[in-house]
Amino acid sequence: MGKPPAAGILWVCLFCQFLWFCPSVQACPVGSSAMTITFMVLLCLGPRLGQMTHVQAETLLTPIIWAEPGPEVAQGKPVSIWCQGSQHADQYFLYREGVSEPLRREFPMGPSNKAKFPFPHMTYNLAGRYFCLYHRRTRRSIPSKPLDLAVTGMFNKPSLVALPSPIVTSGGSVTLQCGSWQAFDWFVLCSEGGEGHPRHLDAQHQADGWFQALFPVDPVSPSHRPTYRCYGYFSSSPYVWSTSSLILELLISGVSRKPSLSVLPGPVVAPGQSLTLQCRSDVSYDRFALSKEGAGDPPQYLARQLQEGLSGADFALGPVRPSHGGRYTCYGGHTLSSKWSAPSDLLDILVAVLPPQGPAPTLSAWPSPTVAPGENVTLRCQSPSLFDAFLLSKEGEAGPPLHLRSQHQDGVFQANFPLRPATLDHGGTYRCYGSLGSTPFLLSHPSDPLELVVTGAAVTLTPSVETPDSTSAPLPDHTLENLIRMGLSTLVLVALAVWVFQAWHSQRGSHGETERCCLHGSSPRTGTWNRHSPA
Repeated sequence: MGKPPAAGILWVCLFCQFLWFCPSVQACPVGSSAMTITFMVLLCLGPRLGQMTHVQAETLLTPIIWAEPGPEVAQGKPVSIWCQGSQHADQYFLYREGVSEPLRREFPMGPSNKAKFPFPHMTYNLAGRYFCLYHRRTRRSIPSKPLDLAVTGMFNKPSLVALPSPIVTSGGSVTLQCGSWQAFDWFVLCSEGGEGHPRHLDAQHQADGWFQALFPVDPVSPSHRPTYRCYGYFSSSPYVWSTSSLILELLISGVSRKPSLSVLPGPVVAPGQSLTLQCRSDVSYDRFALSKEGAGDPPQYLARQLQEGLSGADFALGPVRPSHGGRYTCYGGHTLSSKWSAPSDLLDILVAVLPPQGPAPTLSAWPSPTVAPGENVTLRCQSPSLFDAFLLSKEGEAGPPLHLRSQHQDGVFQANFPLRPATLDHGGTYRCYGSLGSTPFLLSHPSDPLELVVTGAAVTLTPSVETPDSTSAPLPDHTLENLIRMGLSTLVLVALAVWVFQAWHSQRGSHGETERCCLHGSSPRTGTWNRHSPA
């Protein structure tokens, strides 16, 4: 085969160098064979063909989309949508659902693999579903997963409560109720901290006009702070939400020792009074929580206050309103943990606010308001109005009042509170109240005060209060009867001893007289001597 022209070989080499396919080639051999030319072309084009094949085979990463500060943005607040893709992306595109053209285009920020789409003011028109993608050279990535961007603050906020209580043990369950008087079609529950996706539920219309949705939370874990809020919206505008409810934090209890709970000035208060609940513990808790049973409202929180070597907090609840009546408990916890102590003992707060159904109850003492120590006395509370129970309280005592069911007798409702036996500690000022079963923490106006006077020297007796529901009664004092019995027994023993002594002495005298008579041969009766003739 003949040699190709030298000019053809030269043009091949120059073409290769011009395209930088073979930069290492410095000179082309002249007069080479056709085989040499073919080898040179493959040597020059091989790396470039390999690079083109690699680009074509590369899989573009699926981009990730998110919003800052979050996917729920209050009206008028700034928001930024981020899109993250490949390190070699040329440009990023933001799309809104239902629109074919991109809403925004952005170049990557420096050498990073993401782009930012800022919006200085969140509006009604910006709410919707978004996705993003990016281009690299002539190729485009697949779209990201959708991002639901909602505008909030467009309607009145719903309420969020925990049923039966925001206090729950670790691993337990609770139901969160989001509700409103506004006729929302849907409610959505969001977890603070971005944990999990928002949960949407149909609104349920109640007979009284209330709209609500019940979100079960099960199980509750102390590994994170379970904090929630909810919104309402209409089906016609699913990305336009109401104002956020108040934030609700679940309190996980039962981890450490319980504190104590007390009240000042006392458990029975009148409207307008000041009221302070004191939570105390010998454990160095950093914060304390106060909860009202059945309220569903978030607990009140206070930081630690050191008092007399104890950690504690004072919860002021004044001025008192009827809504303050109820059953309370408190907890201790540490700032950096979502775990709380076991609950304190329950404390009942009673508010004397019931509207008068007639005269206030009357309080009397039987047999008399003046008694001696050791005597029995009964305090009787009665009213012509219907009350399911009566309560007796003593002025100055912080403990719970005595509670008895009422009895209907002689046309009045009454309850008898026996004090047996009376001691000096029983002396003081007493008042009684009536209550209804439907509102057990709301009491009637108090009776007039009754002064119980216990006079005389103090005796060593254990004070006790006897009620019909008591399982035990104080033992009666039989000291006097025992002394009488002992005296009579002693008299009987003395009389018996005298009788025995007299009988013994009489028998001894008779026996000696008989012996004397026998010795003189005379009869003890006739004094004559008897002789017997031999046979």
